[in-house]
Amino acid sequence: MRSVFITGAGSGMGREGARLFHAEGWRVGAVDRHDDGLATLGRELGGDRLWTRAVDVTDRAALEGALAGFCAGNTDSGLDMMWNNAGIGETGWFEDVPYDAAMRVVDVNFKAVLTGAYAALPYLKKTPGSLMFSTSSSSATYGMPRLAVYSSTKHAVKGLTEALSVEWQRHGVRVADVLPGLIDTAILTTTTDHSAGAGATSAGDVRARAPKKGMFRLMPASSVARVAWQAYQHPTRLHWYVPKSIRMIDLIKGLSPEFMRGRILKSLPALMPERR
Repeated sequence: MRSVFITGAGSGMGREGARLFHAEGWRVGAVDRHDDGLATLGRELGGDRLWTRAVDVTDRAALEGALAGFCAGNTDSGLDMMWNNAGIGETGWFEDVPYDAAMRVVDVNFKAVLTGAYAALPYLKKTPGSLMFSTSSSSATYGMPRLAVYSSTKHAVKGLTEALSVEWQRHGVRVADVLPGLIDTAILTTTTDHSAGAGATSAGDVRARAPKKGMFRLMPASSVARVAWQAYQHPTRLHWYVPKSIRMIDLIKGLSPEFMRGRILKSLPALMPERR
């Protein structure tokens, strides 16, 4: 029986991934820092082939212990797929985001991915065709204003993916990532805007402002879960874009980052008020 370990599985993309892989007959290890999301997932899917534990991914010992506990019940104590999915956001002008809040983003979005990579590799090496998969972001195609630290961590995840996709070939382990655009998850409505002075944005506001078409249209979390499933089946693809048109930003930025900077300035005038 194949197995997948997913961080941030209590809600959003990770939860949809747990549901999909479970429906496909996989054994699923689902961890999240929130017990309530895991509890409802357990009630939905039942105890057969679902293993859950409350884990803060910034706690190295807890993440390593969870992986060891889950993989002990897998075929040959191995792991078919590690999905580093947990992530948080803080938004606002760079200087308005408190330092401690910014460092928490670094800890969850990048350092925890490094921890996951170190911790999962021994189990992935035991399983032919295994995959380490990570959630990056469309903001890793070009650095996004008002998301500077978040965007930087996602660039780091993308760079790590590229480097390890070369290094880990000698172990027989594949490495890939997904770069989602605007996905309908809790991070859209629970992320504090430190420059707005009004705290979190309502779900209604986010959905009302979202484009109805184009690369930044609002898409369901299940669309990312489907890509994660496809990535396991695909032997070579490195970066997966949701939707696929986001890849155009990477292509254009590669030719002229200055041109892309100009396009962002024109496309996001509301983000560029008078200088202060």
